[in-house]
Amino acid sequence: MAEIDLEALRATQPLIDEIAAQVAREFTLDSVVWGLIAGDQLMATGATGSISNMSTRYRIASMTKSFTAAAVLSLRDEGMLSIDIPVDEYAPELATICRTDSGTRITLRHLLSMTSGLATDDPWADRHLDATAQEMNDLYQQGAAYAFAPGTHFEYSNLGFALIGRVVERVTGRRVRDFVDERFLGPLHMTSTTWDPPLDHEWAPPTRVQDGQIIPDGLMPLGDGEISPMGGLWTTVADLSRWVIWLNEANNNFDSKTGQLCVASRRDMQVMHSYAGVIALDGEKAPTGYGYGLMLRDDPTLGIVNSHSGGLPGYGSNMRWLAGRSIGVVAMSNTTYAPMAIFTHRVLKMLHSANLVPETTTDISDVLQKRADQLIALLNNWNSEQAQLIFADNVALDESFERQQATALKIISEHGPLVIKSITPSSHVEAVIECVNGKKIEILLGPVHTAPIQWYELK
Repeated sequence: MAEIDLEALRATQPLIDEIAAQVAREFTLDSVVWGLIAGDQLMATGATGSISNMSTRYRIASMTKSFTAAAVLSLRDEGMLSIDIPVDEYAPELATICRTDSGTRITLRHLLSMTSGLATDDPWADRHLDATAQEMNDLYQQGAAYAFAPGTHFEYSNLGFALIGRVVERVTGRRVRDFVDERFLGPLHMTSTTWDPPLDHEWAPPTRVQDGQIIPDGLMPLGDGEISPMGGLWTTVADLSRWVIWLNEANNNFDSKTGQLCVASRRDMQVMHSYAGVIALDGEKAPTGYGYGLMLRDDPTLGIVNSHSGGLPGYGSNMRWLAGRSIGVVAMSNTTYAPMAIFTHRVLKMLHSANLVPETTTDISDVLQKRADQLIALLNNWNSEQAQLIFADNVALDESFERQQATALKIISEHGPLVIKSITPSSHVEAVIECVNGKKIEILLGPVHTAPIQWYELK
């Protein structure tokens, strides 16, 4: 895991508070609450605006999709379902809406990765969270409007996650909410996270902006219904941070044995399964795509960033973390579609500018260390029999051992013996070896189980 300076990070709290206040002014927000994550800790929290209690619950809208996606992958891992079987095989009542004119039948993979082609639907779906099963059945029987043929384009769909919820219920006999509570919320101790409006706790009342002024949204929050798998959850900064920590630990191949989803499937959520295009965030463009219930951004400054936003009438939220680098930010507001992604992005950019974002690191595998040592020993004292033992069979064909020996001898005679100063791996089979005399050697191991050296270059 990348090393982080905890004290230096904790000391940035006033700077993050300043960013929160500036974003609240810029976008006329009633409140902003935030949390800074470092490793497996919630390092700092803060609030600005009308709400200062960090235990206040906010609706996180579409960030719920990551919980629903995790539930589906958990069922996949158990063999309860396949994400490549048409969904109407599991829920026959979905046949009309999921059998398209192109002949492609919608699968869970399409729905999870936002490639079903169903027309994007934020304004409509946001007002139907509490739809009943019968209301949705009537809608399903009428079919749907498709923006693209399934599997051909990224097209964000909330309705698609309602379909996922129906499949989970048909396969397990339980609603997504019950499955998520058991598999994830309970084990992760997310005790302040609920599907129903938390009216018996302190909760953030929804607001909106009208004529430049913040006013109450005027409506009570919608209850938990058939579309809630796309956006129904309420939570706190502390609970949401636990979710981010648990997801990101998988990028370091670490399993805290808490939520019930394996490391590989958590990583699967954070792999780009569909390309959404070059998208601007706070004026900065970067290639962006969708995993399973999560967004991915290849930021030119920050590297791979995982995230998801949430927006509903009265609420806006975002969770954002640097893949495998132990740093993340969560933020929530109680103003309609508050652009919390801009806030979290600005915080990460500030941390990067302050040199507080750890570099991406890859551990040196045992086999890579072994082959590096063997290669250095061979170059210092060439032995063709030893070369045949550590090289793949292509190496002698690509360049004769005689020429390789001559090259090594020339460098050593001019600069002295090669001694390893450092090894910088880019994967478990590829690295740059830096020697104390300034020479560098690039090394690549082969794909067979013994991992012989298939290529090297002495510079």
